[in-house]
Amino acid sequence: MKFLIDAQLPVRLSYLLKSMGHDAIHTKELALKNATPDTEINTLSIREQRIVITKDSDFWDSFYVSQEPYKLLLVTTGNISNKELESLFVNNLEQLVNLLENNSLVEMSRDTVIVHS
Repeated sequence: MKFLIDAQLPVRLSYLLKSMGHDAIHTKELALKNATPDTEINTLSIREQRIVITKDSDFWDSFYVSQEPYKLLLVTTGNISNKELESLFVNNLEQLVNLLENNSLVEMSRDTVIVHS
């Protein structure tokens, strides 16, 4: 699965997803790095069919208004350590991948994974 990780999430998440066999890039790897506008992130996501992983609710809004980005994984954990975040992804990745194969908008909190339609 192909992911694009937004600026508020750690670069380490990209490395973790790569180590688990996925194609992942972080906004720090883009030309404008973490200053890349959301519109460009959406365009890249659609062009390369990448799932945007973000904590930014602006992507939620753009998804409902214009169906951009390609697919969205919204992380709603609040403040969380990088180690806890990585653990959440390790523990939920199989479920997330299965859900994202057939759904376009998935939310992950500390306790729950929710599919939105």
